[in-house]
Amino acid sequence: MITREAVLAALGHVNDPDLNKDLVSLGMIRDIEIDGSKLAFTVILTTPACPMKDMIENACRNAIRLMVTGVSELQITMSSETRHNRSGEVLLPGVRNIIAVASGKGGVGKSTVAANLALALARSGAKTGLLDADIYGPSVPTLFGIHDAPAMIEREGRNIMVPNEKHGIKLLSIGFMAAPDQAIVWRGPMISSAFRQFVNDVEWGELDYLIVDLPPGTGDVQLTLVQQVPLTGVIVVTTPQELAIADARRAISMFRVQGIVKPVLGIVENMAWFTPEDMPDKKYFLFGKGGAEKLSAEFNIPVLLQVPLAESTGRDGDAGAFHPEDPQFAHWMKLAGETARQISMLNAQAAFAS
Repeated sequence: MITREAVLAALGHVNDPDLNKDLVSLGMIRDIEIDGSKLAFTVILTTPACPMKDMIENACRNAIRLMVTGVSELQITMSSETRHNRSGEVLLPGVRNIIAVASGKGGVGKSTVAANLALALARSGAKTGLLDADIYGPSVPTLFGIHDAPAMIEREGRNIMVPNEKHGIKLLSIGFMAAPDQAIVWRGPMISSAFRQFVNDVEWGELDYLIVDLPPGTGDVQLTLVQQVPLTGVIVVTTPQELAIADARRAISMFRVQGIVKPVLGIVENMAWFTPEDMPDKKYFLFGKGGAEKLSAEFNIPVLLQVPLAESTGRDGDAGAFHPEDPQFAHWMKLAGETARQISMLNAQAAFAS
């Protein structure tokens, strides 16, 4: 006879490879149902974008097969509950994690990385939002092909913005409220005020991840913005070129300044090489190579992704198009998995410490 105790004992030998604890101790096994020789249970992962989902499911199947006798039919449901980051002020109760995408300089594809990270997280099943905080050079309207102003609702005497939505992602950008050819000539205090409004006066609802596309650079504006929200962590974007690496180094240092101290989840090396569409096995290192590895070793932070420069990325970005079947999108799905993995470990460590 199958018993609940036997099932839990078997699954107690299956570890989450990132958290280094067994699934039972972590409370990840739910809804055990036993009907004669039939067994069903649910595994609750820490994120819909878990890159080790299949591996964990297979480990559970093997544990049951080897350690629980009498099972003729096994059904495992893989589900998820994204952990909250609760360090510091709870500014947006419905938003579980806020991730900033930053760069030391412009021109490295930061907004493209932020947009595709949001797309990949949403594609993985995560509730995702994207806040375009690059006031001077908003890219989200072009990248998503949306130029409509957000709707407004009134709540408790305040006007609240409702983000635009596309591909299942909630989107907000100053570009939705300005003409495409209108220059945004605001000083620092005005930018800070607009950013506060984008965070506080918006109906973000329930989100697993809110991606914030920061302005490039390491000045007062960037410092002010990252101090206003309780970030779970930061992703720094660079290219392999030494000029970009030098600026990325400054960006990483900025997030470690006393009074700021935001965890850097990792580095994305954009435009790592170029592969022509008609020569998929060719790699041309247009901007050099090895830059991300150098930063990783220097600061002891992981390289989340090295993504090639592809013709389809520029073409789709200009057209506001999204093609998940494009081979290039596999890179962004990998980034989503690695980002979710780093966040899960970070949040779990905080929970174990408290």
